[in-house]
Amino acid sequence: MKVTDVKIRKINGESRLRGVASIAFDDCFVVNDIRIIEGEKGIFIAMPSRKTTKGTFRDIAHPVNTETRQVIEESILTKYQDVLNNPVEDKPEQEN
Repeated sequence: MKVTDVKIRKINGESRLRGVASIAFDDCFVVNDIRIIEGEKGIFIAMPSRKTTKGTFRDIAHPVNTETRQVIEESILTKYQDVLNNPVEDKPEQEN
């Protein structure tokens, strides 16, 4: 499986949310709404999730092994840094 595209929507605001990513695999499968979050130990990604009836959150899609998670995280965070370093392509959104 190969990452074939990564898109970043940068978000400006007061919260820890810095952006939202979409990632495509082999030009045939896309995962949307991967959050880019500023944490105490740096920037990380959070996979798309939904709230359960018990009030907890459960991932909708997620990697099943460490290697795949690292590939996804590295691809998204590299593209995010590119967006930060190249404001010409940047189209920031405001938080609601």
